[in-house]
Order: sequence, then structure tokens, then C-alpha cells
Amino acid sequence: MPPEKTLMDGNAAAAWGARLSRVQVVPNFPVTPQTEIIETLAKWSTSGAWKGRFLPVESEHSVLSAAVASASTGARTFTGSSSQGLMLMHEVMYIASGMRLPIVMINVSRALSAPISLWSDHNDFLDQRDTGWLMFFCERNQEVLDTVIQSYRISEDTNVMLPSLVNMDGFILSYTREPTRIPDQRKVDSFLPGFRPKVYLDPKKPMALGIGVMKEYSYFRSQVHLAQKNALKAVKDVQNRFGRKFGRRYSVVEPYMMDGARAALVTMGANTTIARAAVKSLRAKGKRIGLLRLRLFRPFPEEDIRRVLSGVDAVGVVDQNLAPGRGGIVYPEIKAALCDRRIPVSSFIISLGGKHISRQEFETIGEKVLESAKTRKPRVMWQGKFLQ
Repeated sequence: MPPEKTLMDGNAAAAWGARLSRVQVVPNFPVTPQTEIIETLAKWSTSGAWKGRFLPVESEHSVLSAAVASASTGARTFTGSSSQGLMLMHEVMYIASGMRLPIVMINVSRALSAPISLWSDHNDFLDQRDTGWLMFFCERNQEVLDTVIQSYRISEDTNVMLPSLVNMDGFILSYTREPTRIPDQRKVDSFLPGFRPKVYLDPKKPMALGIGVMKEYSYFRSQVHLAQKNALKAVKDVQNRFGRKFGRRYSVVEPYMMDGARAALVTMGANTTIARAAVKSLRAKGKRIGLLRLRLFRPFPEEDIRRVLSGVDAVGVVDQNLAPGRGGIVYPEIKAALCDRRIPVSSFIISLGGKHISRQEFETIGEKVLESAKTRKPRVMWQGKFLQ
């Protein structure tokens, strides 16, 4: 074991989260920029530091198919992917949630082809928003490690029993080393007990899972929806338990400098760190702006968003993604949550394909949102160019 606090990149943090969770099976296939996660687990498997089953397969579709099979037998299962690899898994994502399997998967976000990019945006992650998985955005490497552990506790809750998808920004986090605390294994064991599902495949007691249905289909889908609703309470409860146990506290939405704010930015992922610096700079200039970081995306924490943004006169949603023909993916969800407020909600699309955004550019965005609070007219920005 390394020292309790050490420098590690996001991929290593994800691998440590899996190891500390005592995962039993890791189906895997390499794809940049998540390959280091499985390389780390492979080294631990070879050395005996991790006792689980390392299972290389021939494609990402096979990875998630093997994960479904593994979790169906009651084994705690972990895997990871990125970009086109996650797209190849898409068909099986619905199977995992429909069979109520508490798999935890890391997505190291990377822009989708074509053209090819190795840098991060959030389209691969957000393309999974209707699959029934719980979905978490991470800002820091410590959060990646902690969220993997928390996700098992949440997903394995008997009122939830759904898989979790944990997102970190490729390269920005996956290959950047940050000070990260590795929890004591005994404390993790007391926080996360062994997985003992009530229903699992056992050759000694033959049964079938994921069978064909007709009129009953809507019942099963409604149960996934109900489980998502149950998950919101479970996420908050686990976050609170984790904070008491380890001293690091998380929220489904994270407000920053919201006291007295007249306007607010809504951000996700690693670019939030730059946005915080911009908000702090604007506040120092006497400009009343704050920030809300969205940590949980599914289930969508609508009431928490409404509560945090209840005192502002304008909101700007900063999407690092694009739905062609529509715009930002998160923007309409925030706008719908605030529909009764009748305040301007602006849309800003940034960093597609990992294009860098500076603190000064975030400051410009913040100033435009503050301006919309006066004019009552929302703004739209595309990759640094204001369209209205």
C-alpha cells in the first residue's frame, strides 16, 4: 500500500476505488484514455495484490456482456470504457439496468468520432442518459476514487439495484496527477459490506433472468424508473454516511459562492475548477455571481437544483457536449426544472473535442449571464462565439 495520501492520476484513482471495493470480476478491453485502469488492475492481479478475476475479452460489447453475466451470478463487477468503446456497449447498457445488476463502470470521457479526437467532452457519457444507469460527474481524482466506492453501496441497495456510470474527463483527470487520499481498507470494508443479492443465477437452483415478456414489459420499465427515484434518497444517504466515515463530503449538487448571488453558472466535470476561479475573480470585482456544479445527473436532482438556484435572477448552463439540431444536452433539463421561475436561462457550449477554455472566457460567460439578469434576455454561445 502507498502512503495514505499520494499523487495519482484519475485512472489510478479509479483502479484504487475498484480494489478497495473488493471487486471480484473485471471484464476489460483497452481504449484510450482508460487503458491505464485495466493495466493497473492487471499488475495487481499478477502480483496477488488484488484477488479478483481479470477477464480480457475481444471488444467492448463483450466486456459489458461479460459484466452482465458476472453480476448475474452475484459477483461484484467493475469495468471501464471511453468514447467509441462506450458506444459499442450501448445495446447492453439497457440489459444491465433492465436485469437490475449493480455493475459499476468508469467512463473516461473522450469526444466521439469522426473526426477522431483523444481529448474530452461529455457526449459519450450523456448519450447513455436514458439507459437506466445512475450517472455521476466527477471534478477531481479524489472524487473519482470515492465515487466508485459510494456507487457500489448505492447500486447494491435493495431499493435501487441499478448499475452506476461514473464519469471523469479524459486526459484532464485521467492523466493528471493530484494529491489523493487512499482510504484504509478496514474502514472501506466497514462502509461497504460484501455483496449478497437476493436473486442470482446458480446452477444448483436453475432459473432465468431477462426473459421475454409481452404486456408485462411496461411493468418492468416502470420498476427501473421507480428504482431511479429511490436512488436519489440512497445517493444522499450514502454521501452522508461516507462523509461521517471518511471526512470528505459530497452533494448531488454543489453550490459555490451562491450566498448573495444574483446569477449562477451551472457546470459539470473538470472544467468546473476553471469556472470556480472565474467566479471568485468576478466576486472580487463586486459582481454577484455564483456557481452550481452538477454531480449527479441520473436520477436528475430537480428539487435540489431548484433550491440552490431559488434566489437568482438568471442562470447560464455550460454544456461540454452537443446534440446536433438541438444544442446543449443539459441546458433543456435545467430550463425545464426552472420553468415556473420565468427567469432567463442561457446556453453556453464549450470545449467540444477538449478545446481549452480559460478563466477569462468563463468570466466573459459570467458577465453575459449577469447582463441577462438585467435585460431578461437569455444568451447563446457556441465555442466562444455569441450567437445571440
